[in-house]
Amino acid sequence: MKKRVVAVMLAAAMVCSLAACGGGSNDAAAPEAAQESTEEAAPEADAPEAEPEEDSAEEPAPAAEGETAAGLKIAIVSSPSGVDDGSFNQDNYNGILSFIENHPDSTVTPVQETTGDVAAAVQAVADIVADYDVIVCCGFQFAGITTIAQENPDVKFVLVDTFPSDADGNEVEVDNIYAMQFAEQESGFFAGMAAALETKSNKVSVVNGIAYPSNVNYQYGFECGVKYINETEGKSVEVVELPSYAGTDVTGADVGGNYVGSFADEATGKVVGNALIAEGVDIIFVAAGASGNGVLTAVKEADGVYFIGCDVDQYDDGANGDANVVLTSAVKVMHLNVERALESVADGSFKGGNVVLQADTDSTGYINAEGRNQLSADSIKKMDAAYEAIKGGTIVPAANFNGITPEDFSW
Repeated sequence: MKKRVVAVMLAAAMVCSLAACGGGSNDAAAPEAAQESTEEAAPEADAPEAEPEEDSAEEPAPAAEGETAAGLKIAIVSSPSGVDDGSFNQDNYNGILSFIENHPDSTVTPVQETTGDVAAAVQAVADIVADYDVIVCCGFQFAGITTIAQENPDVKFVLVDTFPSDADGNEVEVDNIYAMQFAEQESGFFAGMAAALETKSNKVSVVNGIAYPSNVNYQYGFECGVKYINETEGKSVEVVELPSYAGTDVTGADVGGNYVGSFADEATGKVVGNALIAEGVDIIFVAAGASGNGVLTAVKEADGVYFIGCDVDQYDDGANGDANVVLTSAVKVMHLNVERALESVADGSFKGGNVVLQADTDSTGYINAEGRNQLSADSIKKMDAAYEAIKGGTIVPAANFNGITPEDFSW
């Protein structure tokens, strides 16, 4: 088995709160699914915090192989920012809501693990496993659900942004866990291209939450996108970093960048945003959960500065009086893939496995839909061409563990 350093660190009970960001066109670079609204109804105010509400409905029997399940009872277990965070968790939740629109006998219960602690996240799943047919788990902190899944083979698990691991930190595949990760470096690449193409000051930056692989992937992809434009367009755009906010990844390596150190610290996010703006940065790509809201505030209070959203279309968040500060958003299309996984449970075709989703399945990209971005037509043309090159494997951006660094990235 492949040893995963991510799982090792999680087993050491690292505190986390995974949410990458705060917060149509049918062209290939912005898949139709990515254009859907992310403003589906959030759970009511009395939605459960650490435990689900009691559900008096009789629990349906799980579907046998090849049979259609009716009335699935679904739970979604999320980090402290909850399923109405306007970002990572909510996009997963929207996938469930979309499934329920087509399967109205099914239900969903949000379960919010409020501490962000790894052991607490796994315990939150253990506490409810007997009550649901499908449990959707959002984030790296849920990698340790392996034993729970193995002991409950009739329950299906959808694991987003991580793969399951055993007690020793080894990546494993489990028959009843469908685990998905995304090539965030691809979406980050488009953010970097957009920033480098549209900057007026020739200074751009990326702000992240914590240097988990998904966040480092966004950073490295962004840096590669800037490098690509510099070399293909003859530009000299600088990616600005604040040394005091450099990140350390799960192996202990210094990855640079600008890391708030939390996904839930708006105050520090605003401090970082203001510091970058003071350095002359005029476009900031933000993958920092609720911390990113602080960066967004700093951008709104500045003049001539733009924000690039991530994970989901954040254009509505950019409203600033009569203007809008969101240039575009780099997306990973989680809602579509969560819905696909639930459909496979419903039709009896569910299969466990660990998959990395990329542009070739319309799972990464950027927003180029009319009225949802402020990119020039020329920028969109160049980014669409790069999208096709990434789909075809001609361009492979650097990622935390793919053996490529932004320094040695080439195409």
